[in-house]
Amino acid sequence: MIEIQDIFIQYGDEYRKNHKLPLHILKTMIAIESCRTAELGGHVDECNECGHVRISYNSCRNRHCPKCQTLAKERWLEKRKEDLLPVGYFHVVFTIPQELNYITLTNQTEMYSILFNAVSETLLELSIDKKYLGAEIGFMSILHTWGQNLMNHPHIHCVVPSGGLTFDGTKWINSKNDFFIPVKVLSRKFRGKFLFYLKKAYYSNALKYSTGIEELTEKHIFQSFIGKLYKKEWVVYCKAPFGSSEHVLEYLGRYSHRVAISNHRIVNLENGYVTFKWRDYKDHNKEKFMTLTVAEFMRRFFMHVLPRKFVKIRHYGILSNRNRSTKLQKCKELTDAVQSKSENSDVKLSAAELLLKLTGIDINICSCCGKGKMITKDKLDRQNYSPPGETNKIA
Repeated sequence: MIEIQDIFIQYGDEYRKNHKLPLHILKTMIAIESCRTAELGGHVDECNECGHVRISYNSCRNRHCPKCQTLAKERWLEKRKEDLLPVGYFHVVFTIPQELNYITLTNQTEMYSILFNAVSETLLELSIDKKYLGAEIGFMSILHTWGQNLMNHPHIHCVVPSGGLTFDGTKWINSKNDFFIPVKVLSRKFRGKFLFYLKKAYYSNALKYSTGIEELTEKHIFQSFIGKLYKKEWVVYCKAPFGSSEHVLEYLGRYSHRVAISNHRIVNLENGYVTFKWRDYKDHNKEKFMTLTVAEFMRRFFMHVLPRKFVKIRHYGILSNRNRSTKLQKCKELTDAVQSKSENSDVKLSAAELLLKLTGIDINICSCCGKGKMITKDKLDRQNYSPPGETNKIA
């Protein structure tokens, strides 16, 4: 199977020579190239029965590496189990218009922060309105920046419980079967919030202007641009409630730790071209194939490498960290949620123990004799590997 790592190993040096990459993208590229190779070091295991030797190399643990997300996702999901309430959950998606794509690419930290602020304030403010729910809600927001064709498509997925806590903290109010806030109301509130923060960033000189958007430095052009966005209907999508808490976790598993493209979608790498599968949602969700030059493929992939330390999964309202032990606990009591005796016990499992639980495969059992246990005999140091700005350490 062809992997993103293969593409970077074969063409990474050439791409780095021809493009001046920001440090966080360069680190991501080198990390993926080195993932589970001798460059990151590892350890040597030996069977205590037959003497079979196995060498295992360290993972890069970069959040954009498609190889490193499975265990991170499972540990994260175990934590999320403690947050679930025995109520329905809605899936709401907020998308910004494509006219904002150029500004977003040039100002990722600012624009993604504005997106989070606009979404969270929209949901929190409308939910406390007695016209809709009249209660304090909680929800989780997950940022995605890509479409199936790897082009820029910033949007936020929200998982929202179907109800909320009264202001005096004594009752749980269930919402209607359909979402408790009309989609058109959400859309217009979201539009207003986003453009308010965008104007604030513009007039405080917090934005940068690259090729294609330099004209926005002229105030009258920017004001005209904003005016057109106010007239446009923004897309907010709301899906019917999930059937159970298991469905919520299944959904979160699909979306929480996704990278721009997974390895299984890459079909071919030949003569400087990459072919991958994608779904065309505008054409009845048909599966299609797209072929790009390696340089264009990497350009599109790197568009979705998030700024350093930028948090892409956030919790709000009763699910926020400061309310988790108080208001969320009260909601559990009011909704008769099953209380776990050993909270987050699985989070402390080792990688081998977690794999055993998930797959039933014990990687500590010798694959050669099937009887003995693999015992770590030696550690392997990194081999001249040091990402920019890093010192050599065992992963």
